[in-house]
Amino acid sequence: MAASLDLVFSALADPTRRAILALLLEDDMAVTDVAAPFDMSLAAISKHLGVLAEAGLISRDRRGRVTWCQLEPDGLREASVWMQGFGQMEGIDLDAFERFLERELGTSAAVPEGPAAEG
Repeated sequence: MAASLDLVFSALADPTRRAILALLLEDDMAVTDVAAPFDMSLAAISKHLGVLAEAGLISRDRRGRVTWCQLEPDGLREASVWMQGFGQMEGIDLDAFERFLERELGTSAAVPEGPAAEG
């Protein structure tokens, strides 16, 4: 268990890999589509994808000449269970947090509105 947790947390430690996981929340993507928003080479993105795959957070499937990436939500299950043991996965009331910030800062907290903010 410890070795697989190490792989998951190591993979999640990098902001690029977390951003890739966020992209894959929407749908499966071709490697070139995953790479498009990042200012780095396709080879660098492929290395990040390899780390995510080794940690069990994504899978890759070759369809013809295109490699597709898919999020593997069960890959986070072990880490989630481990974190729950520390009480770190309790729900957060974001509305209450926003009210707290407004009280503490004395101004309206800068919270984006609209469909993107509802996610």
